[in-house]
Amino acid sequence: MSRRAVLWIAFAVVHLGVAWLGFLLPNQPMGDVYNVYEPWSTQALAGGGMVGISEEWVYPQLAIVPMILAHAFSGISGYIVGWAILVTLVDAVAFVVLVGSGHSVGRTTAAWFWLAYIAVLGPVGLYRLDGVTVPLVMMACLWLVGRPWAASILLAAATWMKVWPAAVLFAAVVAVRRRSALVGGAVVVSTLTMLAIVAAGGGAHAFGFLTEQSDRGLQVEAVVSAPYLWGALHGLEGFWVYWDPGIVTFQVTGAGIDPVIAAMTPILVIAMAAVGVLGAWAAARGARFVSLFPALSLALVSGLIVFNKVGSPQYLCWLIPPIALGLVIDRRRWAVPGTVALAVALLTQLVYPLLYTGILAPALVPVVILTLRNAILVVIFVWMLARLVRLMRSPVGRAAPAHVLVR
Repeated sequence: MSRRAVLWIAFAVVHLGVAWLGFLLPNQPMGDVYNVYEPWSTQALAGGGMVGISEEWVYPQLAIVPMILAHAFSGISGYIVGWAILVTLVDAVAFVVLVGSGHSVGRTTAAWFWLAYIAVLGPVGLYRLDGVTVPLVMMACLWLVGRPWAASILLAAATWMKVWPAAVLFAAVVAVRRRSALVGGAVVVSTLTMLAIVAAGGGAHAFGFLTEQSDRGLQVEAVVSAPYLWGALHGLEGFWVYWDPGIVTFQVTGAGIDPVIAAMTPILVIAMAAVGVLGAWAAARGARFVSLFPALSLALVSGLIVFNKVGSPQYLCWLIPPIALGLVIDRRRWAVPGTVALAVALLTQLVYPLLYTGILAPALVPVVILTLRNAILVVIFVWMLARLVRLMRSPVGRAAPAHVLVR
């Protein structure tokens, strides 16, 4: 049996298994699909108004597209299964691009990493909008050198579904020489999207997803929430976990939390700008794409998690494309980051959905696991910063040439 055939068998087993786990595990790992995606898309299809157009929305406007597309498969066994099928199909397209002929050891390694990551992260990676954006970003990363226009279009479209791919696009603009193509594709997609939003009457809500995120409190899983979660665990006065129905998530509160909430968005922006400056400096010093882009993109996406007021478990999906690309380019250099990322994904599944009740009503073991998970995320971020600093000092890396990405 060929290497490629084995990979595709594993692809089917992993996706079927993780989809099935969604029905078995506690704490509603599929909750977003039937609680919000299905009602939002059903309302739009019925002509009852579209989120992001007729009202403010937590997501960019193109996020409604996959939610509506999932209805095409809902006749098989309901909307939840339809969503799982849609994500699996998009994953399959990206898997074709990644695996190629099956002869590249780097691409095969990256494919196995991706499948292992899906398995250890569990159903939250499949039953969330991030499950659609990750394969789009994966394909874009592989096409950045050979097909920059296509890569830019995919990254821009994914950004208009969920904001995080903008970090990968930013890293690409810094690291890729054909910047005009990357900027041009993003401008075209963004312009067409804005024209459609305005034509539909949603101009007033075009950027509502930015204010919706900036006004929220601290989600319980966020890195910055750790002191408040530990305060709640120890029963300190004023510290607890509560449900916010407006944001539809659990948040923390405690003494002095309001200034922290207000400071986090500026801190996030400053941190991302600082990482971008390091990347730009390394590029100006002559760092090659194959050395610079994986480290810079992973630094940016891990920073988006570390400095975020939101710490949703599906955010861990964002680590997949940069690490997978690193494995394609230089599997030995990226083997350890890949292994650490798999450990972080496993800890995330332990926290949610398996031990989540011990986070909402804080118990020692779940809180320790979540704290460890968050600490390792900080380590990954600092690790990538160190790689960027080394590239600034010695810009020529040992990675494979860029033609390994062209397929």
